[in-house]
Amino acid sequence: MTKSDKIACFVYAAVAIAALVGTQWVLIDYIVGPGGVADALKATVDGHIATFVTIDLLAVGVAATVFMIVDGRRNKIPLLWLYVVLVFVVAISVAFPLYLIARTRKLAEATC
Repeated sequence: MTKSDKIACFVYAAVAIAALVGTQWVLIDYIVGPGGVADALKATVDGHIATFVTIDLLAVGVAATVFMIVDGRRNKIPLLWLYVVLVFVVAISVAFPLYLIARTRKLAEATC
């Protein structure tokens, strides 16, 4: 891998870690509160801004998932299924940077 590939992977990893800590911290804090899971799901569309953010993230999630599947098959990215599952189980902000690390490493490996 080139130096720029390594830097890109480092940045992707930093984003994934920050997103994992941030999203899961807030999610767990909200779920263990008085509202629980049902209230958390309701809050995603409770108001115009929440609905906007939910629709926006769903669109990004679907587009990124399609990209990961098409690109991942083309480039034979290992564990492709895992990144797709992570989009919907953890967060797109975690799954996509992890996919980009795998993609960068695979493409760097192919050029050697």
